[in-house]
Amino acid sequence: MKAPKSLAVVVRRPNGEMVAKEDILRPWSDRFPFLKWPVLRGTLILLETLIQGIQALSFSANQAMTEEEETKEIGWGAMLGTLSLAILLGLGLFVALPHWISAYLGGLTSFQFGVDSFSFHLLDGWIKVFFFVAYIWIISRFRDIRRVFQYHGAEHKSIFTYEAGQELTVDNAKGHSTLHPRCGTSFILLVLVISILFFSILFPFLPKMLSLSSWYRNGLYVGFKILLMIPITGLAYEAIKYSSKKTHLPWMRVIILPGLWIQRLTTQEPTEDQIEVALAALNRVITMEGRLSEPKVV
Repeated sequence: MKAPKSLAVVVRRPNGEMVAKEDILRPWSDRFPFLKWPVLRGTLILLETLIQGIQALSFSANQAMTEEEETKEIGWGAMLGTLSLAILLGLGLFVALPHWISAYLGGLTSFQFGVDSFSFHLLDGWIKVFFFVAYIWIISRFRDIRRVFQYHGAEHKSIFTYEAGQELTVDNAKGHSTLHPRCGTSFILLVLVISILFFSILFPFLPKMLSLSSWYRNGLYVGFKILLMIPITGLAYEAIKYSSKKTHLPWMRVIILPGLWIQRLTTQEPTEDQIEVALAALNRVITMEGRLSEPKVV
């Protein structure tokens, strides 16, 4: 659980004991105010979250080991290597491969649409969404990932309980939904949608580079798309931040509905002991914030 100035990770060890790691956050934007500018702040928060995620995963993985395994703790190098590989695979699966498929299919049709057409980026976007949904569905079949998704549901139930002003108990949390409008799953879907519009507007103005081979030219386009993911993630952050404040409006509920549908794959109904872990982490960040005003827990 994360609040503006604090972060808490709670893990249940194999013997049933809960252990916690607490951190006081010092955002880069506190030292450099310009990093709080709209769009820019979303990219920064994503980068900070990745770093915090590495730290949380390292702590969680080490705590999950039995006493006999503790001498072989997972270090920063292994975690960083795993994350780097995951990022490369993600860019390959959700950026490069959809682009190459779209380029191939665009050349087969009688319309011969290329990267300067809206049709190309619409097809590219639909392929990304298909890959994303298929990927989530496939990994959700694994028992360990299903357990992760249960904890994801426990996180959402705990936050809903807090936002409702209820006492943070397991019984109160059980009554809430596992689907939350500020979820990272909805964020990823927004990134895909915004990328379709962003690329459709920008790519017609790029040099055609017709003197280059198709493979080299599309390789440059893919590299350009990867660079553009920085402002796109910033725009997606602003969009989800705005939507979370307008969920009472009927038209906004319709817009966020696809993100909630996807969350039916990435969240599962948690057990009581999983909700207990989530509530323990939430209580810790509330205590660490040290104030009565409502912290923006995410």
